Amino acid sequence: MSNDNAAPDAVKAKHRAMWAMGDYPAVVSDVIHELGDELVRGSGVRQGDRVLDVAAGSGNASIPAALLGADVVASDLTPELLEVGRRLAEARGARLDWRVADAEALPFGDGEFDTVMSCVGVMFAPHHQRTADELVRVCRPGGTIGLINWTPEGFIGQMFAAMRPYAPPPPPGAQPPPLWGDPEHVHSLLGDRVTDVDARRQLLRVDRFVRPEEFREFFKTCYGPTVATYRFISEDPDRVAALDAALDDLAAQHLADGTMDWEYLLVTARRSAA
Repeated sequence: MSNDNAAPDAVKAKHRAMWAMGDYPAVVSDVIHELGDELVRGSGVRQGDRVLDVAAGSGNASIPAALLGADVVASDLTPELLEVGRRLAEARGARLDWRVADAEALPFGDGEFDTVMSCVGVMFAPHHQRTADELVRVCRPGGTIGLINWTPEGFIGQMFAAMRPYAPPPPPGAQPPPLWGDPEHVHSLLGDRVTDVDARRQLLRVDRFVRPEEFREFFKTCYGPTVATYRFISEDPDRVAALDAALDDLAAQHLADGTMDWEYLLVTARRSAA
């Protein structure tokens, strides 16, 4: 049997495990829940639309779309997050389908959806062009692609830069997630296959943390990429202390009276007819 897929499969397994670490649904509910509603509004989701949420996590955008009456499929690489999403949807009376799926190889037909969206999700798939190709492929001609991603210059982009020296090395060919928050990068990925591109930098007001240490401990406990980075350096107390200090310093720079503004990029585009 060929081993051609061994390395990609191993990468996907690690990626899946990373997002199962910690408590990402708590990050959604306590910090970034507003982004789901914002993406649904920005994408113009309407009752009866066929909607695919890619890298949906626990349904931050999927559930609001379903509550509008859209026919929603929430897809994600991590089954544990989808299971949480199922429970949250049931509690809110939302009906939608939950599918384990890889953003770089979506198990859906060409042009199957009216709206294809992702809320700080697809940015973490390692191969950006492959992911973008899939987003375009499954969107019908004239349909909408809607994305929210953290910008490189914003708080979360800076957090990833601060963690990079301590994190496990990325897989070969992987690109940095915050590049999806660069309008020129997104334009290059989607190319002439879309029209009516609208890219806006916006701010999420976060009032969950009073002190820098609160932010650091919350993300150290709940956010998969941060959890994975600390596990990677767990046997080196000096490096752990250095990363603690780096995250504290970053949060201190952005905290003012118990609030922070986290920049993200909202992109909407229409799939070309051709």
